Amino acid sequence: MTIVLVHGNPETEAIWDDLVPHLRDDEVVRLSPPGFGSAIPPGFDCSTDAYCEWLASELGKLKQPIDLVGHDWGGGHVIRIAMERPGLIRSWTSDILGCFDADYVWHDMAQAWQTSNVGEQAVAQMARMPAEARAQRFESLGMTTGIAQKVAAGANKDLGRAVLAVYRSAVQPVMRDLGAGLPRAATKPGLALIATEDHYGGGETLARRSAQRAKAEVAVLKESVEAAEAEAEEDARGEAAAALAGDEDVGAGGAFGVDEGVVLVDDELAAERDHEEDAEPAAEEGEGEDS
Repeated sequence: MTIVLVHGNPETEAIWDDLVPHLRDDEVVRLSPPGFGSAIPPGFDCSTDAYCEWLASELGKLKQPIDLVGHDWGGGHVIRIAMERPGLIRSWTSDILGCFDADYVWHDMAQAWQTSNVGEQAVAQMARMPAEARAQRFESLGMTTGIAQKVAAGANKDLGRAVLAVYRSAVQPVMRDLGAGLPRAATKPGLALIATEDHYGGGETLARRSAQRAKAEVAVLKESVEAAEAEAEEDARGEAAAALAGDEDVGAGGAFGVDEGVVLVDDELAAERDHEEDAEPAAEEGEGEDS
């Protein structure tokens, strides 16, 4: 069995460093989308369609069966595979299913990146930030010190280009149109991770609604990033392990077991947190039932 981990924006494969030691003894492959910790190949346009084709190509090179796990934009690429190329995987896990709901609205920073000139100014400002300052901000959002430093150092010259292109390729109604295919993801076992402190993916209600359409299991991570990280370290890392099943008859919960101490950190650019931390609608609070 092969476990494939795909990260998002503005990350590198280092975000998985604390998770990988706790996975079962199978082959673990970390894939870095072009521009996000890896170079952009000639002719690659960094659109959401291009990333879907890139991921499909990479999966085709790996040993089967594959349990595919994605965080942030990596989770978006995972959903595309589950909907459009399910034969490449055995199971899937994503933490951004809400972005595929018909009512999803992109967060403020995404809309800035999607806006001509404004987006260019934003990525230029990001590029000017020293690596040490970026690492400190990532750490303040929940990354451990070592991972924050690696992610900050791994940002390459292609990052800004990739950020603008992928977000501009996904301006609404693109995401809601893609979401029409969610029932096709039900052909393989899926798991929707819902981090209640993550305000960028549309909130719990939209995520649950999308999970229901994809017939995916749901795991709710209720703690804040900072609290969960602190608790995980205090209680010993083994207590927070996520285990991937090796059974041939796999369910999504078995494919990616989640304990309370495990949080896939949402570490969007620091500017987003400043703009968005109060943006979750009051109506979302207390929602805990499937729509």
